[in-house]
Amino acid sequence: MLIVADGEREGEKMASNKPQTNQNNQQVTASRVATKGSKKKKKRPVLKAFLFIIIFALLVVVGYGAYIVIKGNEALKDISIANNVDDGGGKVTIPVKDSVKAKPVTMVLLGIDQRKGGGGLNTDVIMVAALNPTTKKGAVIAMPRDTKINYQDRTRKVNAFYANFYTAAQKNGADKNEAMRQAKDGMKQLLGEFYGVPFQYAVSVNFQGFMDVVDVLGGIEVDVDMRMRWTDSHDGTNIDLHPGLQPLDGKQTLDFVRFRQSKDNPNASSDFERNTRQTVVINAILKKMMSLGGVTKIGNVIEEVSEDVHTDMPSEEITRLLTTYYNINMDNITFMTLQGKWSNPYVEADAQSLAEAQQLLQSIISE
Repeated sequence: MLIVADGEREGEKMASNKPQTNQNNQQVTASRVATKGSKKKKKRPVLKAFLFIIIFALLVVVGYGAYIVIKGNEALKDISIANNVDDGGGKVTIPVKDSVKAKPVTMVLLGIDQRKGGGGLNTDVIMVAALNPTTKKGAVIAMPRDTKINYQDRTRKVNAFYANFYTAAQKNGADKNEAMRQAKDGMKQLLGEFYGVPFQYAVSVNFQGFMDVVDVLGGIEVDVDMRMRWTDSHDGTNIDLHPGLQPLDGKQTLDFVRFRQSKDNPNASSDFERNTRQTVVINAILKKMMSLGGVTKIGNVIEEVSEDVHTDMPSEEITRLLTTYYNINMDNITFMTLQGKWSNPYVEADAQSLAEAQQLLQSIISE
C-alpha cells in the first residue's frame, strides 16, 4: 500500500494548493510484512500509517495479539495521540459496549514520505478499512494518490489534502500533536464524504519507519517484476533492482513499492502496477511473519512501530482492537483497489468501482 512519486515534489509544497491522487481496482486477500536488523531511531515529527496496516495485519494473522499487547503496552500508548492533545478534555475513555470490541470500526490509513533528506507530508499511501467484531470480516480499500477529489470548493489530488490540513492547523498555532489530530480529522471527513461512510479513526506512518520494521524482521523475499532503475539527487532516491526472486532489506522493499519512473519502460510509471507490488509485499510480509523467525521478532516490531506510527485512536482502543482481531482469518478480509481513468493531472475514479467500494464498506459495518 505504498505509493511515492519519484520526481514529483508536491509533498514539499505542503502549504500550496496543489494535490495529488491515483487509482486501480483489484481484490486481494493478504496482509503485510517488513525486514532487516533494527536500528534505533529518533522520534520523528509526523509519524505515519502504512506501517500500522502492516503491523495490524501481522498481529491479526499470526495470532499473537495478546502477547504483543502485554509486551508493547507502553509502546501502544506512544502510538496514540488521542490522549496527548492538550484540549482540556483529559483522558479519552470509551465504554466497552461502544468500543471496537463490540461495534464495527472504520479507519483511514495514511502512509507519508518523511525520509531523511527528502519527502514531505504528501500522503502517498491512502487506504480506508472497516472491521466487524461480530462477523470477524473486514475490508481494506486502496486508492490512487492522484485521485481527483472535490472538497470544500477545491479540486485537488487526494494526497495533497493531509499536508494542507496539517499546515493550516500549524498556522493557527497548533503544536505537532494537535496539527496531526486536525489533519486526521480532515482526512476522515473528506474520505467519509467520498465513500459515503463515517470514519472513526485515522492512522499514519512514515516511510522511514517502514524500512526500519522490514529490517527488524530480517528482510523479505520478493519476485521483482522488472528492471528498476531510478535516481533523484533532490531527495537521495537511488533505486537499483534487477528482476527475479530475491531477498530485499527495508530500503530495497521501499524502492520496490515506490518505483514509478523509468526512461526505458513508460508503463513503469503506472501507479496501478505499484498497487500490485504492494499486494506482493503484503503477501511476502505475511509469509515472513508466519515463520518461526518472524514470530519471535514481533515484540521488536511493535517497539519499532511505536516511534513511527500515530493514530487518534485511544491506546485502550488499540489494545481492544488487537485482542479482538488477533486471530481473524485473513480470508475474511477483502483487499480492493479503487479503479479510475487517467485524465491529466488526475485519476478520475470509476463510478462503478467507487460504488463497489462503498457497498463493500457498508456490507462490513452493517452485518
